[in-house]
Amino acid sequence: MTAQPARTERRSPETAAALAADVPSFKPSLVKAVFRDVTPLHVSRSAAWAAGSVTRTVLAEIIDGARRAAAEEARRKLVPADLVAAIDRNVEVEVGTAWYERSPTFKELTGVAYDAEGGVVPARGRGGARRPSAVAGAHRFEAGVRRLLRGQGVAAVPALVRDLNGIASVFLTDLARDAARVVREGGVTRFGSVALVIPGEPATPAPLDASVPSRSSRTGDSRTVGRDDVLAAATIQLFGAKLRQRALAEALGATRNVTALPAR
Repeated sequence: MTAQPARTERRSPETAAALAADVPSFKPSLVKAVFRDVTPLHVSRSAAWAAGSVTRTVLAEIIDGARRAAAEEARRKLVPADLVAAIDRNVEVEVGTAWYERSPTFKELTGVAYDAEGGVVPARGRGGARRPSAVAGAHRFEAGVRRLLRGQGVAAVPALVRDLNGIASVFLTDLARDAARVVREGGVTRFGSVALVIPGEPATPAPLDASVPSRSSRTGDSRTVGRDDVLAAATIQLFGAKLRQRALAEALGATRNVTALPAR
């Protein structure tokens, strides 16, 4: 009897996207590990899913901008110049900036640091006690970054993957730190909003997100970071209205049925 070749299942782009949405790019176990690096507070399951979702949205937007820059030169493999172009064209994705001074991609952009007297500030050395940091832990994000790249049908040179890992790690670390501060301080105080202005066009004020609780409305365990604390932290980290609203909406969707989601 002749063996029949295995049938390859064909999936539409819509089906593939739906399946990808069911599996987080940045797993809750990784998210909780990042939170443990910056706070002793307990992190709820929905908070971990929300933080992973926000990080995914931000990185996907960065990759999309880089993909568009590469497409203009008829390339499918992304290079560091595409990342720089993506950030130059969309200031909303300028996140995880603590990574920039560590990356060769951004050294020419950040320039030399000077102190108050005009002297050059030397680069930080490797001495001293080793502590968990977003920079040291950036490699943990590679699997999620590569998943996002595949989702947009592109590949990237190793240097760019490393930069995306670092940006993701620093962004999520900052998000975790701000979420913990929201818990400690009982909420987040909004001091206004930031609007991006295009020369020659009227400014459009960025609307505040009603779904995110203000300082006076936070409830819950003061020892636990909850979903709403992560969403409030996202409003601190993301100043651009479009990206912020999309990140919040996708995080709310990702956590709507969180109790039914498998632990990962």
